Amino acid sequence: QVQLAESGGGLVQPGGSLRLSCAASGSIFSFNTMSWYRQAPDKQRELVARITSGGNTNYADSVKGRFTISRDNAKNTVFLQMINLKPEDTAVYYCQLIQTIPTMSLYWGQGTQVTVSS
Repeated sequence: QVQLAESGGGLVQPGGSLRLSCAASGSIFSFNTMSWYRQAPDKQRELVARITSGGNTNYADSVKGRFTISRDNAKNTVFLQMINLKPEDTAVYYCQLIQTIPTMSLYWGQGTQVTVSS
């Protein structure tokens, strides 16, 4: 079993910055993909950014150039650095881990609230 614990959310003014962290614990295997998703009120959950264990990344068009995903494999932790935040970034941000060894498994964190407002 795997547990994911997010932290770093909060209230920030437009143009501000936040750094989210997600620490994974439990039965973690070397080859996995970690992602950040977000869900705003009355909207579907959407992918924000994804990073493989090899460091390959991809981003939603809406956050390119403003958000950076990174990871510390030794600590099984993924980060999301967010700059130039906009009100439309307001959402609950969720961490996801997918690993295919020993079986295909997908895990979610409980989420952390990010609110961008003046």
